[in-house]
Amino acid sequence: MSGIDHWLLPEGIEEMLPEQAWRMELLRRRLLDAYRGWGYALIVPPMIEFLESLLTGTGHDLDLQTFKLTDQLTGRLLGVRADMTPQAARIDAHALKREEPVRLCYLGTVLHTLPDGFAGSRSPLQVGCELFGHAGIESDLEIMGLMLETLALTGIEQVHLDLGHVGIFRAVAEGAGLSAEQENDLFDVLQRKALPEIEALLASFGTAAPWRERLARLATLHGGAEVLEQARSALNGAGDAVAAALDNLAAIAAQVQARWPQLPLHFDLAELRGYGYQTGVVFAAFVPGCGQEVARGGRYDQIGQVFGRARPATGFSADLRTLMALSTTRAETPRGAVFAPAADARALEQTIARLRASGEQVIRALSGQVGGAREMGCDRELVQQGDQWIVKNL
Repeated sequence: MSGIDHWLLPEGIEEMLPEQAWRMELLRRRLLDAYRGWGYALIVPPMIEFLESLLTGTGHDLDLQTFKLTDQLTGRLLGVRADMTPQAARIDAHALKREEPVRLCYLGTVLHTLPDGFAGSRSPLQVGCELFGHAGIESDLEIMGLMLETLALTGIEQVHLDLGHVGIFRAVAEGAGLSAEQENDLFDVLQRKALPEIEALLASFGTAAPWRERLARLATLHGGAEVLEQARSALNGAGDAVAAALDNLAAIAAQVQARWPQLPLHFDLAELRGYGYQTGVVFAAFVPGCGQEVARGGRYDQIGQVFGRARPATGFSADLRTLMALSTTRAETPRGAVFAPAADARALEQTIARLRASGEQVIRALSGQVGGAREMGCDRELVQQGDQWIVKNL
């Protein structure tokens, strides 16, 4: 291994240098302050958990994204968190155990075995909010509003909202009599909207013709508001659960258009983000020039059942690294620091302490150091006048 290889990071693993890290920290504070204003309490889930706790009720996709290791104390398998949503659900169900609605938010690094897309990160800085204990569309709309505010605070413009409903696919698949394995196979093909593959797969399942047609039709049900009426026609006879899911999606869409009339709205009944644990409406935010969603969320009413409490829940999450990269907001230019000499004087120490307490950055000179005030990023310095130390511009 050559000497330079010692400095390489694994593919998809990033570090932040001081300027970028400080910009990220300012954004983190802004978002958490906003969430607090909405009543969302901050939680800090652990980086690793026992694997069965971390993955229970989450589906196959999250299992594949999770790094696994053996606990040297117990011999049990541990998982490094790849998504904090299930952790928040565990905290609500097992640790808090409240009957009233609970609002939680989080922000921290997660780790993925593989990137989501080309040149994607394997260590996203996940930020999100979850609302537990309410099954109505009001909570879905609150979470959507909070997601949109997150994007606005981050400086993301020209947002488009994509709406779908996992319950539609689940109900049609159940009506068609698909097994869990067949349902998962169809889900994978449906995401690619490869109609010939979908039809061939359904034929191999021996699915009855009416149900085969309904399932294949899901891949074409995407576009504007007209999609909802097209879906009612195409899925006619699929059962009450499908009709109820379409009614739920239509009611949410009407409220979205009323609250955010300038927000472009798109429907896609084959887009099943978070299918492993989502149960109802799913949504995602897109911006021009970015091939993947910049934030996503949805309803997942059953995930807490494995922890003893099947509470209704809805939430959203995003990667703060992605949001910062797409932000159109100019970074705040930090004020220069104050340079203080290395002199040992009580009055100087008191002045430095007072300046730091007021929010100033004071950099103390070190004896024999290379570089002076300007090289250290300072635009002012402390100079002695009589028995006082004053700040003077450089």
